[in-house]
Amino acid sequence: MTIHLIKLCVGAESVESLQSWIDEKQAWRAREGMAAEQVHTTRMRPKRQAEILQGGSLYWVIKGVVQARQAITDLREVTGSDGIRRCEIVMSPELIRTQAQPRRAFQGWRYLKAEDAPQDLVGGDWSDDLPPAFRQELADLGLL
Repeated sequence: MTIHLIKLCVGAESVESLQSWIDEKQAWRAREGMAAEQVHTTRMRPKRQAEILQGGSLYWVIKGVVQARQAITDLREVTGSDGIRRCEIVMSPELIRTQAQPRRAFQGWRYLKAEDAPQDLVGGDWSDDLPPAFRQELADLGLL
């Protein structure tokens, strides 16, 4: 059974700002000859790794609303220069918009059951035609 992770996207003002950050990171990785993946390092390693790696995604909460997700491709244990073990959440660089789902603030990441995850927005959705600022305002209100 697949399970997902959900995490606050601290510092992102919108899906567009998150996408911009991903694009910049991918350009840097390409210049450095690195694989096309996005890595987020976290202190705690998920214990339900097998379920996550069966098609799980990381759902991003932006400004109090789940708005996008990225497919998780791996979970890697790393040890920092300080000797502390951490977990790298390895994701596809593709950002997939989801239906808006309001969420209260929390620390770290949480598990998200597949049945509780918001649906992906399909191409041609009417909201794709909205200006980004207006779409963000609707998402902040939990209407998109």
